[in-house]
Amino acid sequence: MVCDDLPKELCAFSIASSGKRCLLETYVEGEGNMEYQCRTSEVVVVGMAGCMETDDCVAACGVDRNSVGISSDSLLEPQFTAKLCSPACYQNCPNIIDLYFNLAAGEGAFLPALCEAHRSNPRRSMLIMSSRASNVQELSEAVMAPASAPAPQ
Repeated sequence: MVCDDLPKELCAFSIASSGKRCLLETYVEGEGNMEYQCRTSEVVVVGMAGCMETDDCVAACGVDRNSVGISSDSLLEPQFTAKLCSPACYQNCPNIIDLYFNLAAGEGAFLPALCEAHRSNPRRSMLIMSSRASNVQELSEAVMAPASAPAPQ
């Protein structure tokens, strides 16, 4: 399966035969119209090459096949996290769980812990993600901040 050959309706949450995730992107056509195009991302998924997500998993996990790009923003939405962490999604849709596991990790969160926190206290899980995102932002700002060179000795 080649991402570039997929229609937009099947692009998001698919994995090419190469093992790379497919990504729905937008572009402006010659006449100025916004169009969608399925592209191959650089994100490699181990052990799921050639996977196209089922409609059942898309519905169970609350994801949108028309979503453009890959983002962790939806993890901040309690309704989305509830569906993602539901047994119907978490236990049956390894492709989507793998994607969001890695997105959460990129924000400094552990998806199983986030789901457990959501089950016990949905507000707490959102606080975890919000504080993780803030900490990652603060850390990246601190790392990128200009610093003085050490004085010669």
